[in-house]
Amino acid sequence: MSTIPLTVRGAQLLKDELHRLKHVERPAVITAIAEARAQGDLSENAEYDAAKEKQGFIEGRIAEVEAKLAVAQVIDPATLDAGDRVVFGATVDLEDLESGDNVTYQIVGDDEADIKEGKISVSSPIARALIGKSTGDTAEVKAPGGVRGYEILDVHYR
Repeated sequence: MSTIPLTVRGAQLLKDELHRLKHVERPAVITAIAEARAQGDLSENAEYDAAKEKQGFIEGRIAEVEAKLAVAQVIDPATLDAGDRVVFGATVDLEDLESGDNVTYQIVGDDEADIKEGKISVSSPIARALIGKSTGDTAEVKAPGGVRGYEILDVHYR
C-alpha cells in the first residue's frame, strides 16, 4: 500500500476516532452482546444479531483506521515553503471566472475532506487541476457539471 497524505489535523482526527472506537464503541458493543446473550435463545434474538453486526463494523473500521495511520505521511502545511505554488496542504484563494465568486479551499487528504469547512480532497477534480499551479495562473476543472475555470488569487500555508 502506498503512503496516504494527511495534514496534522487529519492525522489527529483519525487517532481520535481510533481511540473512540477502541475505548468507547468496542466495550459498549461487547456489553450489548453479553446482555443479548443472557436473554437465551440466540437463533431468534434480534438484539444479539444487531450487536454482532455492529461489532463487525467497529472491528472493520478499527482495522481500516490502523492501516491508514500505519502508512500515513503526515504533512504540516505551516512548515511548507513552496512559494506561491499549490501543493498538498496549501490553502488557495480562487476566483470563479464564470461567476466572479471568490472561494477558498485547503487541499487535504481524502479522509479529512469537508466541503462545508472549505477542505477538498487531494484527489478531487479541483485539487488535481490546481496542484503545481502558482498565483496568477488559471486552472480548468473538468467537473461533473462541466468545465469551469478558476484564477488562483493567492496561495498560503497555515
